[in-house]
Formats: sequence, C-alpha cells, structure tokens
Amino acid sequence: MRVEEEEEDNMVPQGNEADGEMVLDTASSQHQEEKLVIGYALTSKKKQSFLQPKLEVLARKKGISFVSIDQDKPLSEQGPFDVVLHKLLGNEWHDVIQDYQQKHPEVTVLDPPGAIQRIYNRQSMLQGLADLNFAECDGMICVPKQMVVLQDTTSSANEVAKAGLKFPLVAKPLLVDGTAKSHQLFLAYDCLSLAKLEPPLVLQEFVNHGGVLFKVFVVGDVIRVVRRYSLPNVSNVEKEKVAGVFQFPRVSSAAASVDKTDLDPRVAELPPKPLLEGLVRELRSRLVVQHRHDQRTWEPRCVLWYGKMPDYEQVFIDFFLGLAQAKHEKGLCVKSGIDM
Repeated sequence: MRVEEEEEDNMVPQGNEADGEMVLDTASSQHQEEKLVIGYALTSKKKQSFLQPKLEVLARKKGISFVSIDQDKPLSEQGPFDVVLHKLLGNEWHDVIQDYQQKHPEVTVLDPPGAIQRIYNRQSMLQGLADLNFAECDGMICVPKQMVVLQDTTSSANEVAKAGLKFPLVAKPLLVDGTAKSHQLFLAYDCLSLAKLEPPLVLQEFVNHGGVLFKVFVVGDVIRVVRRYSLPNVSNVEKEKVAGVFQFPRVSSAAASVDKTDLDPRVAELPPKPLLEGLVRELRSRLVVQHRHDQRTWEPRCVLWYGKMPDYEQVFIDFFLGLAQAKHEKGLCVKSGIDM
C-alpha cells in the first residue's frame, strides 16, 4: 500500500486581500489518501464480466485503481502492485506468478496457483467431503457415489458395477481448466452410452434434487446463495425406458435466478446459515493450502470468479478494502516491533 505524496508548495494559505480572510487549500490539506493498486491479468471474457462500470466507479470513490498487466512484459517490471488478481491458466503463467510471489511477498496474489491446485480436479475437490460432520449445523452434506475413468470408457461398465453405481450417471470432465470443454455435462442412462464419452472424467450417480441447485459464493467472510435451475428429476419410468447419453448446458451459470414463488417450498428453501458457514469453513481448511512467508502464515482467500454473483461489486470493494486495512495494520505492528 502506498500513500500519495503531496507537494509542500501546495500547502500554502490562499486568501482574499479585500476581506482579509485566509483559507487553506482544502484539497491539499486533507489527510493523504491511501491508494490500493490492483494489477489484473484476465482473459477478455473475464475482464468484460468482472470490470463492470459500477465496480470501477465504486473503486475510484474508495481510492482503488485497477491496472492491466501486460503479459508480454516481465511481471516484476510492472507495478508496483498491492494486489495481483489473475484468472489465467497454464504452467507457464503459473510459473510467472509463483516466481513473482517469491520475489514480492508483500503483494497479495489472488489466488496463488499452488494454493488452489485441488480445485482444478473434480476428484480431489470432493475427496473427503463425505466424511464431514455437520450434525450441529442443522443439516448434512452428501456427496453422490462416484468413480474416475482415466482412460478406457469402453470397459468402464464393469467398473461401474463393481463400484455399486446406479444409472443414470452424471459425467463431467475430471479437470477444470477454464475451457468450455471442462464444463461439459452429460447424463448417461446405460452402460453402452459410456463408450461415447471422452476420458478422463468423473461419473456420479444422479440424485433427484427438484430441478434446483444452490450456488454458494464466498468472498472473504461474505456468503451469498443464489437459486439456479438445474437438471430436472428423473422418474423411474425414464430410467427403464430411456437409453443413450445426453449433453446438457452449463446449468450452474444460468443467467436467470430461480424465483422462489415458482418452486415447491420443499426444494426452494435455502440451506440453513449455520450449515453454510460450517461448509465454507471446512472447504477452506481442506481445499485451500496455506503458504508461509517470513515465518508467518498467510491464508490465500479463494476468489476464483464471481462476476455472476448479485451485487458482487460492493462485496468485492469491501473485500479489497479489508485487504488494504489488514495490510496497513500489519505494517503498523511491524514498525512498532510487535510480532505478528
């Protein structure tokens, strides 16, 4: 974080000789404004969805500036930045970010690639969640039975039977790399249809859920839940008569939220807040790896992407201001000799 320096010459009394009144230049005499500079490296699509006019207006009012990172120039030669916000994939870019973070530990990177590696793999993302205990949170979390197919889908029918999975099965690509392909979703009704799918992928038992999913957004300590349309329930008749494999759109990114009045109250009710808070707490501890710099533990805040979250602009501004405040307070403590 930096402070804009004022020129001493600006702090000159300005008066009116006619009436003898002397007034200070208020623009110059105000307390120096703290600025937060956020360097961003985003795809054109992400930039368009995230850097909306409302966000930029709110940012300017709070002294936050967004600066585009030139990917054709060394990152260390750009800035200086207080925060680096990126949404680029690939080993080359990850190496750039990790090298930059080692050389500039004072800069907050959202998010360090090594810290969120587990969420790029659907198997590791769900691993261990079935064992979570939310008995005290007025609810429970269930993970559908699943298996991973790495190579041969033609012989996976036997493996499906051994794993005890029942059709229909939801098929998703194993890796989440930000491409359109990684978000493809299929529903397979029989063993023969599995041969039409391209591995590596994850197979999960389809669970009827009322045609609604709850998308949970987490930014810092803020939790927002949005209802979204999902795959419709599958009846027993369909299970017996329907065959083949069907591709579905990316339901979790549907533009329109679900109106509660159009739904059965039994499926429209939002998950209880204690359950969501417990889930977020557990996911952070299990999916986000902590990094150590200068003998201090820093927990990366998993930002990922929230351009479709309602009112995300104010939430993110508050989040960035919180980062600035924490960094400022930490600097004061270090200067005063207090060990953090």
